[in-house]
Amino acid sequence: MNLRVRSNAAIAMLSIALIVWTAAPAVADDGIATLRETSKAFSEVAKKAIPAVVSIRVEKTVSQPGQPGRPGQPSPFDDEFFERFFGPRYRQPAPRPRPQVGQGSGFIISPDGYILTNNHVVGDADKIVVTLQDGKEYDSAKVIGTDPKSDVALIKIEGEGLPAIELGDSDALDIGEWVIAVGSPFGLQATVTVGVVSAKSRGVGITEYEDFIQTDAAINPGNSGGPLLNIDGKAVGINTAIFSQSGGYMGIGFAIPINMAKSIEDQLKATGKVTRGYIGIVMHPEKISPELADVFGLKDNKGVLITEVVPESPADKAGLERRDIIRKINGKVVEDWQSFRNEVALLKPGTKINLTVLRDGKEKAFTVEIGSLEEGEMAMLGSSEAAKTLGVQVQELTEEIARRLGFGKARGVIVTEVSQGSPADRAGITPGILIVSVNRRDIATVKEFSEAVEESAKTGKVLLLVRNERYAQYVVVNLK
Repeated sequence: MNLRVRSNAAIAMLSIALIVWTAAPAVADDGIATLRETSKAFSEVAKKAIPAVVSIRVEKTVSQPGQPGRPGQPSPFDDEFFERFFGPRYRQPAPRPRPQVGQGSGFIISPDGYILTNNHVVGDADKIVVTLQDGKEYDSAKVIGTDPKSDVALIKIEGEGLPAIELGDSDALDIGEWVIAVGSPFGLQATVTVGVVSAKSRGVGITEYEDFIQTDAAINPGNSGGPLLNIDGKAVGINTAIFSQSGGYMGIGFAIPINMAKSIEDQLKATGKVTRGYIGIVMHPEKISPELADVFGLKDNKGVLITEVVPESPADKAGLERRDIIRKINGKVVEDWQSFRNEVALLKPGTKINLTVLRDGKEKAFTVEIGSLEEGEMAMLGSSEAAKTLGVQVQELTEEIARRLGFGKARGVIVTEVSQGSPADRAGITPGILIVSVNRRDIATVKEFSEAVEESAKTGKVLLLVRNERYAQYVVVNLK
């Protein structure tokens, strides 16, 4: 009896083994077939997109390293007024201009030759040469418009029936989704790398308006401006930057979402510049912490905490107040201050939005008409006669800006804009410089800056102490 049971069990186990052995090759074949189909999908996307991806070579004239200043400009130290304060100094020869060549990527978005790329690729170029994958060169590409605040640029070559990449929907991207980066890293044309979306809505502090797609698809120098594609071969981003401690690829790359780029592209094509929406609030520059959420009676950390409302701004006229928390915009939950600012900035002036605001523990509804950021900045950034005389706009140094620009606990006003050909421009002042003192008088506000500059109107010269994150220097600005 026992022998018979054992025999039957042995026969059953042998049968199962035979079944498994017989089925194994079929399972392996199915897996290989799936991999083969995936490989073919990537290959098809690459074949479809590569003809529309271009290599961009830029040329510009720069000065040899020497005293700080712009090409062809004297050092701020080489000035008679400066010497009256501090005595004569050794004068270095003026820097000599020399040509500089850079490399980047871009992609054609219309058959008549419009190309999306990065501002940092073409923004300061004297000459732009575009090379297609078939080797054809266009040596007179035209800049339609650039937007340094988002790092998007639109250029154009003259042509018809050119290959173009269809633009997708970056909002529809999911974390973990396959993406493909195409570009010309290190000048190597038509280079394709594959990865996944690692994260969305990243802010890393390299541009003013950020909502980056993070990916592990390899992005290297020269990839900048190329497309990030989804599995359907549609552009969902513009490859822009990498995170690296070595200068090379380390598994983290960033791309501008194509939905943001499309809105900017439309404006650049229509007017050559970008006008951003504005409501006139200063926001708590971080995600709402658990402690703040508890204090304000929030169940989560979503929303925007208002720390200041600009007088006579759209927000002020609508009735928003300091300590209000914006929870929704047009019924959509506000994740954080950065995503809210980006969404408002992309709206056209005159657009009306509905905001759900938490005030003293109760929800209230407000309708705000979007204004123009340019007009708002004039109210916020020091548009006094003194600033106009110098040819600059300045903004008070906030903790957020100080942290982003590396100024620590310094005091002063930040130069946000310099008019071309103005006294400040001729003296070598550039956006991002911190003005610490005017005529040896320390300043910390726009008002103090304006008053100090106005006092110099009679002499026709202003002595500024300016600094960046590395060094400070005195600069003499001739007002006449």
